[in-house]
Amino acid sequence: MIEVVGSSHDGIQDAINNAIGRANETVRHLDWFEMREVRGTIEDGKVGWYQVRLGIGFRLEDPQANG
Repeated sequence: MIEVVGSSHDGIQDAINNAIGRANETVRHLDWFEMREVRGTIEDGKVGWYQVRLGIGFRLEDPQANG
C-alpha cells in the first residue's frame, strides 16, 4: 500500500481522481483505495480547494511470470 495526496479546486471526486491518476503514472496494478483524510482551504467564506489523503493498494507482480 502507498499513501498519496490529491488536490482540486473543483471537488473531492476530482481530488481523488487526481491522486489516483498520478499514482497510476508510476505504479502498476493499482487495485483499490481508501480515503483517509479530507481537508482544504477557505477563501472569502467558500471552499478554495480540496485535498484528500488516500491509501492505495496494488497487486505485486508474480516474479515467475517475468521469465
